[in-house]
Amino acid sequence: MVPQANGAGTMKYTSNIRKRKILDGMMYGIMAAAMAFVIFSLLFILIYIFRSQAGFLNFQFLFSAETGILPMIVTTLYVVLVSIAIALPVGLASAVFLNEYSGNSSFVRILRLAIETLAGIPSIIYGLFGLLVFCRLLNFGQSIIAGAFTLSIMILPVVIRTTEESLKSIPDSFREGSLALGATKFQTIIHVVLPSALPGILTSVILAIGRVIGESAPVLLTVGLSKNLPRTIFESGRTLTIHLYYLTNEAVRPDDFGIAFATASVLVILVVIINTAAKILTSGFRKKLGDI
Repeated sequence: MVPQANGAGTMKYTSNIRKRKILDGMMYGIMAAAMAFVIFSLLFILIYIFRSQAGFLNFQFLFSAETGILPMIVTTLYVVLVSIAIALPVGLASAVFLNEYSGNSSFVRILRLAIETLAGIPSIIYGLFGLLVFCRLLNFGQSIIAGAFTLSIMILPVVIRTTEESLKSIPDSFREGSLALGATKFQTIIHVVLPSALPGILTSVILAIGRVIGESAPVLLTVGLSKNLPRTIFESGRTLTIHLYYLTNEAVRPDDFGIAFATASVLVILVVIINTAAKILTSGFRKKLGDI
C-alpha cells in the first residue's frame, strides 16, 4: 500500500508540474502577443506617417523660414528648453524636500494632495490659467515665455514624482556612509544622493519633454499661432503641434495634408532623437555608478 501511495503522490506532483508549465506557456504567449501588438502598432503608425508625407520632407522644408517649418522647430525648441529650465529646479527641490526632509505632517499631506491635483487637471485648464495670468495679468501677451511658464506648471507633477521615486531607490547606506565621514545632510544630498539618482532625474526630464512637445491646447492659448521666426522668448510663435493642428483643421489645398504628415514626421524624428540621446546619457551614468 505504501508504494501505491508514493506512486499516486508522484503522479499528482507530475500532473501539477505539467499544468504549471502549460499555464506558464500560455502566459508567456499572451505577453509575447501583447509585445508584438505594441511593436506592430508603432511600426504601422511610423510607416503610415512617413508614407503619407509624399516627399514633402526635404532640406528646404526643414530649414526654410519662408516655405518650410524652421520657425516652428525653433519655437518648439524654445518652449521645451525654457519650460524644462523653469520646472526642473522647482521639481527637483520639491522632490528632495519630500524624500529627504519631510516627515508625515499635515503640510506634507497637503503638498502631496496638491501634486496629485496638478497631475489630474486637464491641459485646457492650464491654458486658460496661463492666458489669464501670464498673458494678461503679467502682460507677457501671447509669447514663448508665457507658454513656457504655463507648461512648466503642468509638467511639475511628472518631474516631482519621477525624481522622488529615483531618490527613494538610493540605499540608505549611501547616506549613512557620507554622514559617518562628517558630511552634513545637505552635502550628502548634493554630492552623494543626487549624483546616484541622475538616471531617474534624466528619465523625469524625458517624460516632461515628451509632454511639452505633444501639448496643443495650452500652447495655442499662450504661445499663439504666429508663423514668424522668433528671435527672443518674449515673441509669439507656432510650435510643431499647433502647426500640425492648423494644417489639418484649415486644410484648403491638396498639399496641406502632405505637409501635415511631413510635420508629423519631424515630430516623430525629434522625439526619437531626444529619447535616444537620453538613453545614451542614462546608460553612461549607470555605467559610471556601477564602476564606483
